[in-house]
Amino acid sequence: MAMQLDISDIGTRESRLGSITGYVGDLKDLATQSNCGSLKGCSRCFSQSSTCLSGCALSQLAGIRDVAVVHHGPSGCSVTGTGIYAVTKQVAAKRGIINNSVYIGTDMNEEDTIFGAGDALKDIVLETYRRYKPKAIFVSSSCATGIIGEDIDSIVDDLREEIDVPIAAVHCEGFKSRIWATGFDISDHAVLSTIVQPPKQKRNTINFKNFFESARNEIIEIFKNFDVEPTFLYANATVEELSHISEALATVCICGTLGNYLGNGLEEKYGVPYIRTINPLGVVGFETWLREIGKVIHKEVEVEKYIEVERAKYLPKIEEVKKELVGLKAVLGMGPGYTFEVSRVLQELGIEVLHAAAWHYDKKYENGEVPPAMEYLLENNPNFEVSVADQQNFEVLNILNRLQPDVYLSRHPGSTVWAIKQGFPAVYVADEYMIFGYKGTLDFAHTVLDTIRNRSFEKNLAKRVKLPYTDWWYKQESGLFLDNK
Repeated sequence: MAMQLDISDIGTRESRLGSITGYVGDLKDLATQSNCGSLKGCSRCFSQSSTCLSGCALSQLAGIRDVAVVHHGPSGCSVTGTGIYAVTKQVAAKRGIINNSVYIGTDMNEEDTIFGAGDALKDIVLETYRRYKPKAIFVSSSCATGIIGEDIDSIVDDLREEIDVPIAAVHCEGFKSRIWATGFDISDHAVLSTIVQPPKQKRNTINFKNFFESARNEIIEIFKNFDVEPTFLYANATVEELSHISEALATVCICGTLGNYLGNGLEEKYGVPYIRTINPLGVVGFETWLREIGKVIHKEVEVEKYIEVERAKYLPKIEEVKKELVGLKAVLGMGPGYTFEVSRVLQELGIEVLHAAAWHYDKKYENGEVPPAMEYLLENNPNFEVSVADQQNFEVLNILNRLQPDVYLSRHPGSTVWAIKQGFPAVYVADEYMIFGYKGTLDFAHTVLDTIRNRSFEKNLAKRVKLPYTDWWYKQESGLFLDNK
């Protein structure tokens, strides 16, 4: 489907990619239905929790250096993107740079929701521009503005006559999609349609889409071996840098869910190749990813030389730790960009995956193909149970109780806490680079080993905590609240 960068809004992941938030089955069934186009999401008659797409969209944009995000909504909604906004500034401080971005809420009240607050929004944006002199401004909607039909597009169009920096309307009403990752696409659309400029020359750079910059120095050193420089997006990137990403040699991403829209958009609009491989997690993922980069930028020889050196350094150490991991059993709960990638890495380390729960699942990516991680698992690994749970902890705890794994792994701390309360050792895969490359894989293997060796904390906590789940619930099928019809 061609991207429409001349309009401010985009379709949801449900409408564009056929994404779902409810499924119970196994890997082969999920992949088969994805390939043949028959996959449909199950409805859920009870939902415990989820995440708002607004936070994903605004936290990405607020991380850009020296910009302003004006969130047009009630004060409670304005909090959604501030957490990661603060983290981005902390990362900037570690780098020794100053990020002067501002995050502002319009604090809509009851009167505003009845009569509208368009004039107030315009005044707030103008005052923000006058006071902070941002390099770009993102004006976002909220559920409240979406419900009353506040026309932020017209307001932004009028403001362009008075403001001489890029300004974009960001349509991120939380109710528009059950899939919070739609927010990543919304932020990418705002950048592509407002800040990115047509290429004037090719630059010796590679766009690297990530959440933060925790492996910045390591990646810079890796890319030096291939005579290219990474441009990290979006945390602490400048508007000037973003305006030139159409001139890069290629686009890569640490997570397919995060970077799919941007990568495909740059390729479709400006011909920048998007590296579509399994993610650079684990040995197989890292080498597959490096080799595809080498192929695209014509550095195959340099890539193979680098792989040879790093293999000699790390593979013997990884194999040594692997001896103590073989035979362990694991359950996962993560976003789809990591669920199926970490499942692959665990199996590389000899750990059996009993069940993988993805917070949502994209049937196809923007290019019309099944996500690479799913295709790889289907071709190279044993079948295992799969569910799409949308952070439904009550379902995850049912699965843990039934399967009794040696370890639970999650990308979100809320579910690791509940697993630990249930008595299961848990690994919080917080850092996106936790399993990146050879060194990351070795460190991750040690982390899993350390976690399962000392289980006293989990056992003691489980003895002292009363969970809200009864024996009745633990005896139910995990798909009780899902309707597959």
